[in-house]
Amino acid sequence: MESPLTAQGAARGTGPRNLIERVVGPAASGERLRTDVLFALAMAASAVVIVRIVRDNGDPPDVSGWALLLVAHVVIVWRRRAPVRVMVVMMVILLAYHSLDNNHTAPMAVSMVSLFTVASRTRPRNAVLVGAAVLGIMLSVKFHEGMAEGRESLRISGWIVSFLLLGVYVRMHRQYVGSVLERAERAERTREEEARRRVAEERLRVARDLHDLLAHSITLVGVQTSVAAHVLAADPDRLDRVAVARALDDVADTCRTARGELRATLEVLRSGHEEEARGPLPGLDGLPDLAAAARTAGADVDLSVAECQAPPAVGAAAYRIVQEALTNAVRHAGPDLTVRVAVHVEDAALNVTVTDDGAGAGEPSHAPGFGLVGMRERARTVGGTLEAGPRPEGGFMVSAVLPLAPVSLGGLT
Repeated sequence: MESPLTAQGAARGTGPRNLIERVVGPAASGERLRTDVLFALAMAASAVVIVRIVRDNGDPPDVSGWALLLVAHVVIVWRRRAPVRVMVVMMVILLAYHSLDNNHTAPMAVSMVSLFTVASRTRPRNAVLVGAAVLGIMLSVKFHEGMAEGRESLRISGWIVSFLLLGVYVRMHRQYVGSVLERAERAERTREEEARRRVAEERLRVARDLHDLLAHSITLVGVQTSVAAHVLAADPDRLDRVAVARALDDVADTCRTARGELRATLEVLRSGHEEEARGPLPGLDGLPDLAAAARTAGADVDLSVAECQAPPAVGAAAYRIVQEALTNAVRHAGPDLTVRVAVHVEDAALNVTVTDDGAGAGEPSHAPGFGLVGMRERARTVGGTLEAGPRPEGGFMVSAVLPLAPVSLGGLT
């Protein structure tokens, strides 16, 4: 029976050497062939030495004996590529060699190497079949020659079984080492995939944070500067300096807040240690500040927050959702804006609702964009859901349900 690689090569009409070159490359195949040739030469040299030293176990080989011994050592060059076929050919050669009563010790090494190769490079069934065939032929011939020869063959049988068992052990060890290496490679691939996943998650988190921070701050700055410009242009002769100063102070406060949050985000990126750099997560206690900032932009904000203990990740998600909803309302809803923010606990979940009655609620500006996508992503990171869209009675609504036992932190800030 031939090995799977040899059978595959034969099915494609290629020889063993071409098959090995295709699998391991021409350089490795050539190196392996040189090694096998050198090993066969060393085995042949040892056989010659044995013939010269051991003279009491058969006659010295004649011309036919030397020819058969040489052929056996030539055939062994291909033992690793076709171990079973080489063993079959070896059995035929050695049977002819021993039948001529040549020195019986000389081919012992080459025959044991062939047995070892079959056991170490093919399935255990092949080793059992080849071993049974060798032992059966040898014991039949020796016991037919006499009891003394039969007892001698039993001693040799121990060597045959030992080499077969050694080959099986080497095969199992090789498989074990291969499985260990495969698991190590698979673990390394898993670590690389996990690293890529974490990088992708971090990029998404940073994109959400920058969007929430910059969109909110720029929107407020734009509204506040518009208020200042309106006061300056409305009646230059009766300039309301207090209103202008208040609007500019609001702009300065918004810029300082945005600069602080942006610095914290950049510290996370520079340090690579999120827990050390970013500080505490924003939470429900920051909602009054968001409402106050929206009021400076001219919105009438009605905030209702129930007393509850939300996990930090859930509180951060609620904070960012309210922040983005207020930003969208101030940006798109038009004048005379009223926004209602309600946060309460129901069915072991934090319910966040932001509604406005702005005139622009149904305009194309409310088409899904990065803001709505980011809010949905933040809800999903804690195992929640979010719905957003125009209200039938006018205005816009954002409604999120955030479980108080979050599935994942998801890198929120």
